Amino acid sequence: MRQPHGDGPVAEDGSSGGTAGTHDQTVALELERLILDAPRRYTPYQAARAADVPMELATRFWRAMGFPDIGQSRALTDGDVIALRRLAGLVESGLLSESMAIQVARSTGQTTARLAGWQMDTFLENLTQSVEPGLTRADVAYPLVELLLPELEQFLVYVWRRQLAAVTGRVVQAAEDHEMTSGRLAVGFADLVGFTRLSRRLEEEELGELVETFENTCSDLIVGQGGRVIKTLGDEILYVSEDPATAAEIALSLIEALAEDDTIPALRVGMAFGTVTSRMGDVFGTTVNLASRLTSIAPKDAVLIDGEFAAALEQNGSVAPADTDGPGLAEALSAAAGMPASGLPVPGPDAGHRFNLQPMWRRPVRGLGLVEPWLLSRRLKAE
Repeated sequence: MRQPHGDGPVAEDGSSGGTAGTHDQTVALELERLILDAPRRYTPYQAARAADVPMELATRFWRAMGFPDIGQSRALTDGDVIALRRLAGLVESGLLSESMAIQVARSTGQTTARLAGWQMDTFLENLTQSVEPGLTRADVAYPLVELLLPELEQFLVYVWRRQLAAVTGRVVQAAEDHEMTSGRLAVGFADLVGFTRLSRRLEEEELGELVETFENTCSDLIVGQGGRVIKTLGDEILYVSEDPATAAEIALSLIEALAEDDTIPALRVGMAFGTVTSRMGDVFGTTVNLASRLTSIAPKDAVLIDGEFAAALEQNGSVAPADTDGPGLAEALSAAAGMPASGLPVPGPDAGHRFNLQPMWRRPVRGLGLVEPWLLSRRLKAE
């Protein structure tokens, strides 16, 4: 399980065996008690025995949740015992296999660790800047956490239930079982051009503000237009959509929105359409790799897509056949992929020719062979 301090174990009375930092460590221990709502009582062995869970399985659960080994320190609470018992109970009842329970623990631990880190960094940075003389950040943190904790807990549960409802809806509507983990999606990578060079010139605070602006702008736009953000990687964001036209609209909107902000470098986007495997909230497969490769060769302020994506846009009426190689593009690409053209999205009643496609030079792409990208742009309305 996780130690509350990076400087080493802290005794139950809050002392650290030294004088330096004793006050802050005491406050940190009090914060731990406040957040966990329980005192330390158990060693890992005692907690596993109290939960009636084999020590080996308990260790696997704790490591999956992101908690390091702590030997036999008495640092666990009744809450740790209850959580361990519940997770093991799901396995014993047959609701989850042991491997599935490990995945649940790992996905939850990774997600919440990032969330908790972001929240505390943000709150403590922005809400404790004007600390009164004689008070440390540790002094201010306790009342701050005491006020925020119940509100953040309720909000977290609300958002989780909302997200779970949305994902469950997609799963139950899947035509086949394999569609729950593998399906045809439009995958987009948006990448800031020249970010590495820029990061060397910026101060840390300026760099943090740039990344935050980029992530916030992109995330809001992607979600607002019906896409799903998979992950952000500082200067890059990965998103997906079931509808290629929606993904295309998002890509062009991202280019346009960020072009209006002089503080953000130029953006480039690469997209591919095809079979994608989903695991633990992430996506994998050749389609994802192709989208990433297309991003790396895309010009700045431009969007490149693959042939399958181009065919899908033609099939659903988002581009006119004349913009591609003619009416046979969708059929030709579908035949090459070994699937009927009917497997591509069908034009909706309000489908219009919203985009232009321009074929680019074929080029070899590392690990994927010869690829012919298409340059995506908006179709300007006639004056």
